[in-house]
Amino acid sequence: MSTLLYDGAAVLTRQLQKARHAPALLILTQTMPITMLLFFGYVFGSALAMPGTEYREFLLPGLLAATAANGLMAGMFTAAQDVHRGVTDRFRTLPMSRTAVPLGQTAADLLTTGVSMVPLMLVGLAMGWRIETGLPGALGALGVLLLFRFATAWVGTYLGLLSRSEEAAGQLGGATFVLPMLSGAYLPTAGLPGWLRTVAEWNPISAVATAVRELCGNAGAQAGSGAAWPVAHPVAGALLWSVVLLVVFVPPATRRFGRGGA
Repeated sequence: MSTLLYDGAAVLTRQLQKARHAPALLILTQTMPITMLLFFGYVFGSALAMPGTEYREFLLPGLLAATAANGLMAGMFTAAQDVHRGVTDRFRTLPMSRTAVPLGQTAADLLTTGVSMVPLMLVGLAMGWRIETGLPGALGALGVLLLFRFATAWVGTYLGLLSRSEEAAGQLGGATFVLPMLSGAYLPTAGLPGWLRTVAEWNPISAVATAVRELCGNAGAQAGSGAAWPVAHPVAGALLWSVVLLVVFVPPATRRFGRGGA
């Protein structure tokens, strides 16, 4: 265990140094959610009437959940880049734990995500969003978001290790942008047609977004009658989705890294 933690910390440091010397992706991931918050909040917000809540109060937790889900894209990019530039092969030749490399990469992504969420929340506070449940609710919401980001980063890492080229990983990663659109991140799911509502409510992002709204005491957290279980019980649903993703994808990602052959 000590070897795993030591090696993982070394990889984490390498990833943070890499981000410091090439900050373009980090800046993009920080500014895009803020741009979407301003655009959707002021352009669409004036046209959307939501009973009992301001749209911007509903929107910000959804954007935080979408940011957490972007671990899928970030993990895919990082793993594919290292695989196809020979970095992963060099790691495999070193006397280090095979779990340490993907663990260090996902842990570094978790740290940068925690930092990138701060400006988004500050802009949201300036726009009128509030955490009504105080510090316990805020910490609970942050914990749910970071756990989900950690889980999606492992999913992305596995897919990146399977990728045939950086370009293919980039195309697949870009396609993940549609996932928050098919969820309750930006609009309530209760008004969707039957089959689409089912798809949206079983999307893990819906559970995470609704959990953040509930933990922060924001209006609009109610799922409505007939909601699917993960949205009707959002905190439990978000935690369960995160655990399931970790259980399903951590072992094969670790084996794929150790076996090579990408």
